[in-house]
Amino acid sequence: MQTVFNDPIAPEVLAPLKNAIEQQQIRYLIPSYVDLHGIPKTKIVPTAFLEKMLKGSECFTGAALDGVPQDLSDNEVCAVPDPGSFINVPWRPDCGWFASDLWLDGKPFEHCIRGRLKRVLDKADRMGFTVNTGVEAEFYVFRDNDSDEPEPVSPRHHLDKPAYDTVRLMDNLDGWLDDVVSAMNELGWHVYSFDHEDGIGQFELDFDFSDALTMADRFVFLRVLVGEYARRHGAFASFMPKPYGDKAGSGAHYNISLADKNDGKNLFSLAPAEDPHGFGLTTLGYQFIAGVMRHLPAIQALSAPTVNSYKRLVMKGSTSGYTWAPCFTSWGGNNRTNTLRIPGGGGRVELRSADSACNPYMGFAMMIAAGLEGIEQELTPTPPNRVNLYLDTEQARADKGIYWLPRDLAEAADALEADSLAHEVFGDTLLQSWLDFKRQEYLEYQLEVSQWERKRYLKMF
Repeated sequence: MQTVFNDPIAPEVLAPLKNAIEQQQIRYLIPSYVDLHGIPKTKIVPTAFLEKMLKGSECFTGAALDGVPQDLSDNEVCAVPDPGSFINVPWRPDCGWFASDLWLDGKPFEHCIRGRLKRVLDKADRMGFTVNTGVEAEFYVFRDNDSDEPEPVSPRHHLDKPAYDTVRLMDNLDGWLDDVVSAMNELGWHVYSFDHEDGIGQFELDFDFSDALTMADRFVFLRVLVGEYARRHGAFASFMPKPYGDKAGSGAHYNISLADKNDGKNLFSLAPAEDPHGFGLTTLGYQFIAGVMRHLPAIQALSAPTVNSYKRLVMKGSTSGYTWAPCFTSWGGNNRTNTLRIPGGGGRVELRSADSACNPYMGFAMMIAAGLEGIEQELTPTPPNRVNLYLDTEQARADKGIYWLPRDLAEAADALEADSLAHEVFGDTLLQSWLDFKRQEYLEYQLEVSQWERKRYLKMF
């Protein structure tokens, strides 16, 4: 068993961890890091080896993982846990979970995805900012059956418009949903509301914002947590962006603001009456928006990163009519046709194109870096959009300088590759690894012959 560090772990770090492990009777430790998809990977370590684990004892062959740019001949990468990320796993109280960074040859691994977000946050810190982030987590819960069509978890008759439905939400309080909310609150995440969304068996969980690194760690863990409690009740959770062609997709809207790193004051918040646009955002906030808008297609590639993501980002296609999904390079106030929205009350910026299959470390890193560039260069955004863009003509949108966002994964990948800031944030090697994987994913999708095609063409001629 090797370790990255030889020096002893600082007592102020080690002592509280040992105390928590003893009090909570934890037997196993999980130094978790993520692959390209944001899926956690690990080796499990008995608690007797806590100190060695904290020094990076657990090593991995990067070439065995999606998107970790290593060759089979390269040295192993090692998971170095972040002690401040420790979580007592709610459904396995004998286990302790740590978000981890990857190291190689005694130093941080250049292509560690979590590490790339940390670099962007370090830049924000040097500029005097703390980056606060919230994620609106949407997902479906299904029951397994013998057919290819998933069965929604709700046992009641399927409404055409189940959004905000009371009884279907209450039905699920008897099982997995109460377990999930209770676990999140026990972890100190402070769930402040949850609801039934527009698809049968679709739900949204809203919980307190935190600093961006903590929120990325939590979102990765949340997908595991929801899936585990659903499974324990004979169901499964799906974070697929668009499980049904005719029902709403699942977003993971990013809500971002900057705070003064010294006193925690929200630097985006302004009384709406003092904002010339009336949205309740400061000049700093508008500069951030201008930077995000400059790089929006590349940000979308990382925040909506699958073939399936682009079946969500369409104007129409649900039984409720319009999808409410963003499609255009637009920003504005409380208007669901904008991709970048300032919610009512101001004080933050919401990216609505992000979906529940995203890797939050990569999506956050690109959006925050873009916003910081806007601040550095004191950019001014184009005029806000205040109309329903779904009803505008193509020409009317073009006249306002508003265009379609990437329409599929291939187009998004091209936009990401062409964006110089993306190369700066992720480095050429990691970025190329992402591009190679996603272009192969899109090629495989193109070559797949679907049931729709067979139904339409098999006996057509």
